[in-house]
Amino acid sequence: MSTISNEKYEAVIGLEVHAQLLTKSKAFAAVSSEYGGAPNRQVTPLCLGHPGTLPVLNQNLVRYTLKVGLATGCKISEKSIFARKNYFYPDLPKGYQISQYETPICYNGCIQIELEDYVKTIGITRIHMEEDAGKSIHDQDPYHTLVDLNRAGTPLIEIVSEPDIRTPREAYEYLKKIRQIVQYLEVCDGNMEEGSLRCDANVSIRPRGQKEFGTRTELKNMNSFRNVERAITFEIERQIELVESGGEVVQQTLLWDPNKLETRQMRSKEEAHDYRYFPEPDLPPIIVTESLLEDIQSELPELPDKRFQRFVDELSLNKDDAEILTDNRYLADYFEEALVFLDEPKAISNVILTEVLRVLNDKSISINEFSITPKQLSGLIRLKLEDKINSSAMQTIFNELIRSDKDALDLAGELNLIQVSDSGFLEPIIDEILESNPDEVKRYREGKKALMGFFIGQVMKQSKGKANPKQAREMVAARLDSTE
Repeated sequence: MSTISNEKYEAVIGLEVHAQLLTKSKAFAAVSSEYGGAPNRQVTPLCLGHPGTLPVLNQNLVRYTLKVGLATGCKISEKSIFARKNYFYPDLPKGYQISQYETPICYNGCIQIELEDYVKTIGITRIHMEEDAGKSIHDQDPYHTLVDLNRAGTPLIEIVSEPDIRTPREAYEYLKKIRQIVQYLEVCDGNMEEGSLRCDANVSIRPRGQKEFGTRTELKNMNSFRNVERAITFEIERQIELVESGGEVVQQTLLWDPNKLETRQMRSKEEAHDYRYFPEPDLPPIIVTESLLEDIQSELPELPDKRFQRFVDELSLNKDDAEILTDNRYLADYFEEALVFLDEPKAISNVILTEVLRVLNDKSISINEFSITPKQLSGLIRLKLEDKINSSAMQTIFNELIRSDKDALDLAGELNLIQVSDSGFLEPIIDEILESNPDEVKRYREGKKALMGFFIGQVMKQSKGKANPKQAREMVAARLDSTE
């Protein structure tokens, strides 16, 4: 599809984000909710929809949801209830999903996103609790759809935005901020590839200046941030092209095909009444007390926006570096732990953002799996700042630290990489070089100051890299400038 100018139209976008919570057990059943188990092993009679089984609320489902609500400035319902969302699907053995409908536990919140040239606040309509369905698998058997119910009953929250988003890039940044918040709170790992963070988008267009919304479509199957942006871009252009050619947008659910980079129809869009919501009779109302809220508020960590500003204001990092460091809570934790051993924020930041991130990317690992401890890294940076090692030696020691539990100073000694600043060691070397190169000495004194590089190179060669280049330069300059 060709790119169509949308200056005539404005997009109206709302996102529904499902975050799988990191509770040890499922929402209403005492069985593991861990990802990746053998199919249909993490189930109970309740997960399988057996008659007579009763749900029991996982208290951490409530606590984790309230954490996200407080972190996004939501109002909290003192009393909320669960509801049954009724629909038929093979991976939903009960025939209904326990969710919330009329009384979400968190509502009327917002988050702020920052783009290149403006800052925007996106409203959050509601955050509610629900359980996940199972998983239908279509690609492992040529004749049958397989069903894995390990995921059935996994605790989720659904974060529903206001239709405040106007561009695909705003949607991308909003989703990134949601992931960042849930990761900082340690309530969700934010992994879109594994499905622990999922996003549906409601997209419509309207002529610029019109207040009424257009007919919306819902986009599903977007398993990465890039695909969210691509799918929304495609759908906006599709709707504009359709309207410009005299057609009408039909309310429907569309699946994004990441290989063909296009959408295809999944079904006509359901309305709330299609699900026949009614109050869940087997679960009591959730009562949120002031003491519970105070307890959860006290558990909240420093959130990413506040941490970013502190890194800029108090540690004097530039905004780009502070943004990368605070994007991941554990990377920011690693940085701050290194500061405990060496109060040099800029030097530590530079090494983390270059060498450490290079290793993480090359090995496809997280900072939690990185083998160099913050203390080891700080020790290495201290050696460089104190001119005890040069840049080449620093790189060598860094590579050795990856597979060693020794500290940087010990490794520098073992590898014979400590720079020598002892004038007694350097004087005879410098004397020999000057005596062996009289022509170069003469030319230097005649004004060829660039020859200093030659002399320092000879000192480094004769000392086998041990000489401190700064001190060697000072000593050579003193000899050349004072002896005529």
